[in-house]
Amino acid sequence: MDSLNSKQHISSYIIHSQEEEIKRIALELHEGVGQNLYSIFTGLQFIESGAKELPMKNYVREMSQLIEKTIQEIRLLSVELHPPTLTTLGLLPAIKSYIKLYTSTFGILVDLDSIGEEKWISEKNRITVFRVCQEALANIAKYADTSNVNINFFWSEKDLKITIDDFGKGFHPDGQDNINPSYGLAAMKERMLLTGGQCHISSKIGEGTSIVLSLPLVSRE
Repeated sequence: MDSLNSKQHISSYIIHSQEEEIKRIALELHEGVGQNLYSIFTGLQFIESGAKELPMKNYVREMSQLIEKTIQEIRLLSVELHPPTLTTLGLLPAIKSYIKLYTSTFGILVDLDSIGEEKWISEKNRITVFRVCQEALANIAKYADTSNVNINFFWSEKDLKITIDDFGKGFHPDGQDNINPSYGLAAMKERMLLTGGQCHISSKIGEGTSIVLSLPLVSRE
């Protein structure tokens, strides 16, 4: 038992350290690199407005458009790494924000429903559940061959249950079809165990995959 607790403590520490580094990188991308690129973008616009020769004017405009596109991509990457709403507004708003990005990227519609009154969740557990949902959606985009996903949040006084159903092609749990995303699934289960919660995954060929997450809730001190 001591060995198991020690292993869980180490895993928790590693994950926490990774998340802090991800948060730092996301902030640097948005506040550092993004702001620098924006300064370059405004400078190019100024140069374009003063350019006399048409070829030069067109060239500077093309460079401005490229910089603007890069700024948008960096902002999207920053949000994907660590949505600001996850810290400021909570889990559900962060999931909603990520779903918009997910649908615009992969073209997969995600129907999200929340039943019951949303409860307070510690930042550590918020990040964990968000990452597990993010991994589930990433796996769906890679393997499920589907156009629609249902996510349901069920809030009670004692716990939060989340169901994710993809209605895709499914997979063999033993990996016989060579499309079993086993590493990602194992990571999802381990992350939930570290919160005291659980992650159950079931899949049938031709019927899709269903993921059920459960997270115990504690009163805010």
